[in-house]
Amino acid sequence: MLRRMIVEAKRPSCSVCKAVVGGVTRRLGPAARFGYTISMALVLPQICERALLERFLRAEAMALWSVRSAQARDVPPHALSFLHRHEEDERTHLRQFEMLLGMSSWERTNPPRVPSQWWALAVRLYGYEALGLEFAKLLAGVRPDLASILADEEAHVGFFEREIRAILAGGDGAAQGARTAARAWWKQLPRTVDRYLGDESLVPYRAVLRREILGSIKRRLTVLGLLEGTAESS
Repeated sequence: MLRRMIVEAKRPSCSVCKAVVGGVTRRLGPAARFGYTISMALVLPQICERALLERFLRAEAMALWSVRSAQARDVPPHALSFLHRHEEDERTHLRQFEMLLGMSSWERTNPPRVPSQWWALAVRLYGYEALGLEFAKLLAGVRPDLASILADEEAHVGFFEREIRAILAGGDGAAQGARTAARAWWKQLPRTVDRYLGDESLVPYRAVLRREILGSIKRRLTVLGLLEGTAESS
């Protein structure tokens, strides 16, 4: 059964969080230390835990390689500093998932290709961080003890949102380029989400998860101004 969870963090130092599931409140102590908020997040059954962990293992490996490749590009100094910290976060997450699953992520011989312009690179990294955030919410519903990963994903998304707002505020070719890059990335996203939801344990929930994940990311991109005037996608 697919449930929905509301997690309320009154302040970062609160000692407990509340999950309201079908009118029943339960405590999620470990999650509260990180002061995050999930609004009406979907809660998957325990049988989906391994599928979510495996997808995170693959996603964190790809994020690590992408962030590492991004540091070789021409990025602003403050962004380079953030990417260094970001790489360490992803490396920590990767080790954590490898331990939980008892398996290693496969190593790439060649780093992934990433855009050379900062405006396009920021959009690319932001998009995949936003996707990672959606899966972090799902994982937190199944494993509240992994709430620190959700907090890290929120921090990464927040950084790129600020960077993209600054790019769009410039109103020059970079702003238009960022919107063009976002539209191209958005067109590819449904197929990516379908791959992430490919495990058999997720089949009963695939349709609603697909709709919720794509809808959430679409709203983020639209609010930022990256998808202005774009029709709703299925």
